[in-house]
Amino acid sequence: MPVIETSTAETAAKRPRWILAAASAVLVPLIVLGVIEGGLRLFAVGYSTDLTVPCTVHGMPAACYNLFFPAPFFPPGMIKTPQAYAIPTQKAPGTYRIFVLGESAAMGDPDPAYAFSRYLEVMLRKNYPEIKFEVVNTGSVAINSHVLLPIAEGLAKQQPDVFIIYSGNNEVVGPYGAGTALTGSGMSMPVIRSNIFVRSTRIGQMLTKIGTQKREWGGMEMFLDKQVRATSPLMKPTYDNFEENLRDTVAVARRSGARVIVSTVATNLKDCGPFGSLHRENLRTEELQKWNALVQRGSELETSRSYAEALQAYEAAAKIDDQYAELEFRIARGFWRNDDAAGAREHFTRARDLDTLRFRADSRINEINRGVASASGVELVDAESVFSQHSPAGLIGSELIYEHVHMTPAGNYLLARAIFAQISSKLLAQNGRVVQESDAPSEVECEQMLAFTGYDRTRILNEMLGRLARPPFTNQVNHADQVLRLTLQAQDPDESPGTTAAQYEWAIRQRPDDRVLHYNYGLFLFDRNRAAAIAHLGMSRPWDGFPVFAPDGTQIN
Repeated sequence: MPVIETSTAETAAKRPRWILAAASAVLVPLIVLGVIEGGLRLFAVGYSTDLTVPCTVHGMPAACYNLFFPAPFFPPGMIKTPQAYAIPTQKAPGTYRIFVLGESAAMGDPDPAYAFSRYLEVMLRKNYPEIKFEVVNTGSVAINSHVLLPIAEGLAKQQPDVFIIYSGNNEVVGPYGAGTALTGSGMSMPVIRSNIFVRSTRIGQMLTKIGTQKREWGGMEMFLDKQVRATSPLMKPTYDNFEENLRDTVAVARRSGARVIVSTVATNLKDCGPFGSLHRENLRTEELQKWNALVQRGSELETSRSYAEALQAYEAAAKIDDQYAELEFRIARGFWRNDDAAGAREHFTRARDLDTLRFRADSRINEINRGVASASGVELVDAESVFSQHSPAGLIGSELIYEHVHMTPAGNYLLARAIFAQISSKLLAQNGRVVQESDAPSEVECEQMLAFTGYDRTRILNEMLGRLARPPFTNQVNHADQVLRLTLQAQDPDESPGTTAAQYEWAIRQRPDDRVLHYNYGLFLFDRNRAAAIAHLGMSRPWDGFPVFAPDGTQIN
């Protein structure tokens, strides 16, 4: 059979046609999608997901938080937003602009009016009266590092002086996490970032609206069936993604010319039992029966205050299965009650790290926070270490953290003071004096400036009690202890309404432009002096035209 030879010229002639066909197969759909996207934008279909949008504050231009920014990270109907904020476009001379990034603990939940950022602002203003401090807290409920990176990218355009990053609690349960109830849980970073990009487009918004059923936010209960073991193969990519996002967030912040402070995350070890526990895999039925009997025996001994014997029973059970988080918490409590702080610390930490409902930053997350700060050459505030130093026997508990991660007033003050010392280390006072941590005003002084009244303390404690009445808190082995502790603290304050009002009015005289003070005072006054309440609520607008609603749902014009 004769061999047919193809000339080099013929091969070369065919190659451009092949390349052209392949290019057309890629480019034509992209062009079509681009035209559709452009048309949707032209006709104002959908919305921008940029971090900020133009607005005015007292008639002056500003960049205001975009309420649609979280759309790529949450299902329709479940978008979570931070406290609305506005950043003046023109940064006045002598202004020092600080941005706080993080989740609900950074935001200041249960009430952002008393977040660590608010204490920090009081400390800075007191020691540097010649500087105008703008402390913008962008923390938000349920977000994680996948959301913090685009937040940093948006804020980098706003002439920052300092970024403070306090994050890590929601890496598993937040958007695109291994145990999330909000988005898909694929662990590939290219896939995650592509998904975020697509959902930020107008086409993606339409597809999401069509293909996703509207849902309502259900709090931590939404995650009850999303348990993730410490040994899950999904945990390694979770840690890798957090490290990559944190590294990229720090790089974005540094390129803006700002100082960057990364903080570790403090979590409640001693007074927060695990939310979820799973037995080790391949546990045989007879082993489980023996394990259950030992734990039941230990529980009975613990109830009768035979703590040493209870600990022996629990340790015997751990030889059968040492992966059950609740058992580790019981063992830790046994060491604590037998005055062995070191043993208690080891097992309380292990109980947190084994918790299968992963609402708390674990040991590895804080190792990453420390490692990225060191490798990137940025500043570190080790909140975990600071809180441990100010806790009985070095065990962080309810004195500084209400439940699992949200800080008490004492906790917020302590973190603010540590960050204040870090910022002051490179910020001279007008007289050339180096300000020390000891120069920070006391917690009492700060709370006078913030109008943190007895009424507000009781209000917040009652809110926390309400949260503890729902799963997953009701599933914790020490749930009754937590409820009793908060109930005793939430007694009605020995404070008359007149005294509460006087505290607010004094604080407002010191800071008449503090919209947060006006807002909380308006809420307090609403059932006591409706006209005065509406006046104060009206002064709490973050920007011109922002809708403010009274407690009864009435919009204040």
